[in-house]
Amino acid sequence: MTFTTRLKEEISKLDNNEIEARCILDAFLRYNSSIKDNITITLENASVTRFIYKIIKEFLGVSPKIIVRVQKRFRVKQIYILEINEKVDFIKSAIDLKSLPNLDSDEEKIAFLKGAFLGIGNVSNPKTSGYHLEFILDNKKDATYIENLLNYFKLNAKVIKRNYKYITYIKMSESISDLIKMFKAINSLFEFEDTRIYRDHKNMVNRLNNCELANQEKSIKSGLNQLEDIKYLEDNDLISLLDEHVALVISYRKKYPDVSLSELANIISMETDYQVGKSGINHHFRKIKAIKENHIKNKEK
Repeated sequence: MTFTTRLKEEISKLDNNEIEARCILDAFLRYNSSIKDNITITLENASVTRFIYKIIKEFLGVSPKIIVRVQKRFRVKQIYILEINEKVDFIKSAIDLKSLPNLDSDEEKIAFLKGAFLGIGNVSNPKTSGYHLEFILDNKKDATYIENLLNYFKLNAKVIKRNYKYITYIKMSESISDLIKMFKAINSLFEFEDTRIYRDHKNMVNRLNNCELANQEKSIKSGLNQLEDIKYLEDNDLISLLDEHVALVISYRKKYPDVSLSELANIISMETDYQVGKSGINHHFRKIKAIKENHIKNKEK
């Protein structure tokens, strides 16, 4: 069972007052039904089918005809079809497809988004892919309407065109979490948040490991360059130009070629009487490099 399926099933099992139920039904019929001489709704989720059937019966006083079909394309699954043949004109007048619904309260806006998500919404599995929640719509007007509703709640929604459809989507994990919370789907919210925390922690650990590897590579490269400078001084009898502290640093760098400047400073401070820090070690190696470069210049002259 996908995360989208679990979320929709949880939403479909929540209690709703009359205002919420009517807004949910408005969005669902508006975006996920065929309204002609009768009204036909096609669904794949049994729990959502029961939920929509219940709302239609309770708030419209209509008992839809239920047709169950088995689809064998790609994989075997059941398709549920609800047919409404009563009060069709009344429902058409209640759901005016030519105009956008006028939703006044936050309660109505959230319920409408809930109904739209049940009908045309999808959310990616937070465990296996990037964060993405979307509503798939037939025209830009409706896509923009859903976008405005989402952005009313500061969820950073956007619209793109994909083939012949318009997609209103959310990419930010915090915004997806906020929307699930608005839907009051607590179990799905906990699952999403647990996964998000785990992934964020894993990404942080990976970044730290990458940073540590980069620092190690930098320390090794720096140590090799310093050893080259030291070897040049030794090959050209220039070590005698250095004081005892620099000579001590050279001996420890040769002994510990891979450690960072900070680690080298700590080792020298613990093992000898010379208390030195990272900046002091760096100063000594700059002095070694300067002697090498001056000697090379003088040879060239």
